[in-house]
Amino acid sequence: MPIDNLTDRLTALVEVGVHEHIFPGAAWAVGTLDHSVAGAAGRLTPEPASAAMQVDTMFDIASLTKIISVWSLTGWLVRHNRLGLHSRLADVLPGTHGYALAPVTIFQLLTHTAGLPLRARLRASYGVVYDDIVRGVLREPLEGKPGQAVEYTDRAALILGLIIERLLGMPLEQALAAYVLRPLGMDATGYGPLPAAHGRQVAPTEYCEQAGSHLCGVTHDFSTRLLDGVCGISGLFSNVPDLQRFLRATLAPSATQHGEVFNADWVRASLTVQTGALTPSRGLFWHPAAGTLPEDDVWCHLGFTGTAIWLSPRRGRYAVLLTNKLYYTRDSARVNALRRGFMRCAFGL
Repeated sequence: MPIDNLTDRLTALVEVGVHEHIFPGAAWAVGTLDHSVAGAAGRLTPEPASAAMQVDTMFDIASLTKIISVWSLTGWLVRHNRLGLHSRLADVLPGTHGYALAPVTIFQLLTHTAGLPLRARLRASYGVVYDDIVRGVLREPLEGKPGQAVEYTDRAALILGLIIERLLGMPLEQALAAYVLRPLGMDATGYGPLPAAHGRQVAPTEYCEQAGSHLCGVTHDFSTRLLDGVCGISGLFSNVPDLQRFLRATLAPSATQHGEVFNADWVRASLTVQTGALTPSRGLFWHPAAGTLPEDDVWCHLGFTGTAIWLSPRRGRYAVLLTNKLYYTRDSARVNALRRGFMRCAFGL
């Protein structure tokens, strides 16, 4: 279906999410390299006096951080022969020598087949000092045999972020700005906390007992807050226009203005099943959208706050849906159903 014909259907679908209290508000876009439609629905909070959601409202994009930051920078390192997909962690992170992580490969991290613990669990395990946290992560026993099962884990992105910092010799937020955000003109995107005078609307997320209010401009993820708001797991804030810039660049990695950010081989490998007969299928940090077939060629990444991005190279189309469903609940069943409906409409499935 032509993109222009989707506007009313997608608007109606997102407004259902507002009316049914799946999220207070949302912003979205669907596009190709040269054309797009976008919209917003609802408000920043359920309060009637709250400001209306805008297309350029800023969101805590949660695990989309893994794609924008870690996936992009890992691809840059691979392209420039600074990192190999089959490099072992012992070869790139000296702190893993003699520990269970030593033989794990970059490929296994990117495909979630490394056998890592499933969640960060940083506070309970390691205390609150940054160096102690890193040391604890790198010395943690595995929970499975590498290469034997696909188990999504935040730690893969956390560890890749540490590798990026070591190989590029700078903090993750600086590397992201230098190699991805500035080249793509993603001026709104960055790690939080956002300054009070940020100048843009920011969608609040969940209620924080310690703060006595809903978090706004501060990452929802405790493990990321423990690491001063910056890591590969989470922590980025962005908006629909910036994510459109990112997705267009991913669809056209050989374009002159994108050539220093993405490489066509890296994108192609990432949007190809790399896990063989193991299930669920994975590319490199991307995965086939739920409910799709291989011939549909729709790839996605989801965020815990209610965010999502999709790509279909075969169709030359992308989609973005940003919500603050976490304002209401941590349960994702209803937002997942709506995200699937949004994806199917956006890609004509």
